[in-house]
Amino acid sequence: MEKITEKLLLEKGSPKTNKLEQITTLNLSKMGLKLEDLPVKLLSRLRSLKRWDLSGNRLQEFPASLDLPALRYLDLSDNQMEDVTTLESLRGLEELKMDDNLYITVSDNYKLFVLLPNLRIYNSKDVTTSANHLRYVYSDNLRTRMIAVWERSFSLPDLISAEKMSSLEKNFVRAARQQVKFGPSSVADFTRWRVEILAKEFLRSLTEPKDGKDHTENKEKTDVSTPSKRKQTDLMTDATISLTPRKKLRADLPKSPAQSSPHKSSLRLKPQTGTQIRMSPLKPNRVPPTPTKGQRRTETPRSSTEVQEAKEKERTENPSRKDAKAAELHRNAHVQPVIKACSKTQPVSLKPLHVLQCHSKQDSSEDFSTQLWACAFQPLSESNGGSRLVATCGGDSVCVIDCETGMVMKKYKVPGEEFFSLAWSTVLMSRRGSAPSQACSILAAGGKRGAIKLIHPRDNVAYGEFRASRKPLSVLRFNHRQGNFLFTGSYDNKIAMWDVGGVDSHYNFKVVQLLTLEVGATPLHICLPPAAPDTHLLTACEDGLHCYNTQLGANSTTKRSKEMEITFPIYKEEDKQHNYRTIDGLSFLTDDVVASKSHTHGSIYLWSWSRTKSQRPNKSNRSVCAEVLAELQWANTDIPYLALNTCPGWAYIVCGDDKGLIWTYHVTNLQENRFQTRKPIPPTEVLEWPTPVRKGLGPIEGPSINSVAMDPELHYLVALTDMNMVVIWKREASS
Repeated sequence: MEKITEKLLLEKGSPKTNKLEQITTLNLSKMGLKLEDLPVKLLSRLRSLKRWDLSGNRLQEFPASLDLPALRYLDLSDNQMEDVTTLESLRGLEELKMDDNLYITVSDNYKLFVLLPNLRIYNSKDVTTSANHLRYVYSDNLRTRMIAVWERSFSLPDLISAEKMSSLEKNFVRAARQQVKFGPSSVADFTRWRVEILAKEFLRSLTEPKDGKDHTENKEKTDVSTPSKRKQTDLMTDATISLTPRKKLRADLPKSPAQSSPHKSSLRLKPQTGTQIRMSPLKPNRVPPTPTKGQRRTETPRSSTEVQEAKEKERTENPSRKDAKAAELHRNAHVQPVIKACSKTQPVSLKPLHVLQCHSKQDSSEDFSTQLWACAFQPLSESNGGSRLVATCGGDSVCVIDCETGMVMKKYKVPGEEFFSLAWSTVLMSRRGSAPSQACSILAAGGKRGAIKLIHPRDNVAYGEFRASRKPLSVLRFNHRQGNFLFTGSYDNKIAMWDVGGVDSHYNFKVVQLLTLEVGATPLHICLPPAAPDTHLLTACEDGLHCYNTQLGANSTTKRSKEMEITFPIYKEEDKQHNYRTIDGLSFLTDDVVASKSHTHGSIYLWSWSRTKSQRPNKSNRSVCAEVLAELQWANTDIPYLALNTCPGWAYIVCGDDKGLIWTYHVTNLQENRFQTRKPIPPTEVLEWPTPVRKGLGPIEGPSINSVAMDPELHYLVALTDMNMVVIWKREASS
């Protein structure tokens, strides 16, 4: 056997380099290696190592103290592995091979799923769903039984000492291992091992200092009203849909290219090939130079005169006022970096490019009644570079549109369905043999039937569905950090968290429910904090804005109530005629700045998530007041569900209104805000309705804009209307 030296590692590794720290792939297979042959100190220098092949050796365990933070793939097949707990230090590992290790049992496999929190592919199979079931659902069942053992036979001593706690832990762990029975006998070893870990964690939680916050809350009983979207007929569920996941091949996903765009001066509605109809945008007449009627503001959010006046006033302030302002700037310090990074961007110029009519009932060009509800751009990836594909839903169909050409690339129809929401994500697809798994973009869509449709657009396949609720679904949202975690909001006032796993080459998949969040009213939007999507969830509802703890793991329950409600200053002005609590717009502008709106107020609030979350909730109603940074002027309308959206990379906020106008805000400075003076910041530009012309019937007046979306680079802006029209704007190149 050849000794492991720095020279050998450089020869066996790639890319070819003279530094161990730069190696990303290493092949040490079939060298007859044992544990003592692996020099931990030398191997620890492989800080960039991502793939390591140790197959065909004689390893009985892995070096327990070896930390390789970048390692994502490890091949330990054809070894003599016995102790899998030594792999615990490899917490970033995503793919592991352990084939042909004769001493590895089913219990050992289960231990690996718990020890390696990011493990997705095991022995070339996608185990994401099974692993998460063990980590959360199975563990929660064990935790419940373990706590029952404690409550039956144990309690903390009156005087806590190290000696008494050590004896108590020993007795409690022994009793829990003996008395907790759950699962098949083939995994009894895993069950005892897991119960011991949970018992020790539980005992520590009883003696560790508390944070002093009261997290209990009385659940309110609410009647579930018949759900309906705006101006919609009553929604009925379909009892014939299966409650269990099933694989379903595509029934109708035609590629439906459109013809070339009609000449701009023709101003006619022209039917196109397949299901798509295009209309020529009619250029609006010139309007007076005001920022609310199509003209971009050259300075946002304040004029140069106002800035000069503010500076003059600042010079005359007394020292105490200056100290107060310095403290305020210090509190705002964490808000500014991202906003300032975007200050180099200038307000963009957006021009209408396409108007599509691709969700028509029976492909009729006369359908101007189908309401469109949700749109989202395909996530960026290394393979697709920039994203110009947008998914839209409304009526009984989901469409995938190329924004540049205006072509409907894919269309998925479910007769009798009415889609209300959709969401993109990226999951792993495992492949046959030794081929590495690959990332693939999927779509989830749902609506009045309460069923989630899972679609792989690239391969034109709707590969499955599962029932998420017996009531219609109002909103879907994937966890952007863990793409297999899906949140669904429904009209039974619940939010569920699902693990949809990945897929294999045959499109087999599994779904497991991980959490249920009790909501007081219909959830309209779901947002996850960009920097911490695994710990908290914000939901905008008919009765306000609520925050939930969604962290999975130790001492957590699978059914939870809200952690706090976030209120706004406008609530103080409520009376019998005015209710401002319906929050129908919610999106993060930065890691900390949140944009939210209520259709009853006529403004969009920008507020700080971190400063709001740091407050101690009111004990009686669990409420905190949002730390508002600015107020943006918006339309006066009574029409609900006109959703806003943000483009963090360009510091843009966009929201449509009930007259076909698109209100855009380029937010580059939150320190100079007017919230304290109650002066809302006007929009940077209001995009006019492009006034498409219907053949023989003249121009179409501006409808309500239900949803908007922008790609990350703000090349395109897409708006959905309640008159079956998808409108696409494109950013003009700056001169």
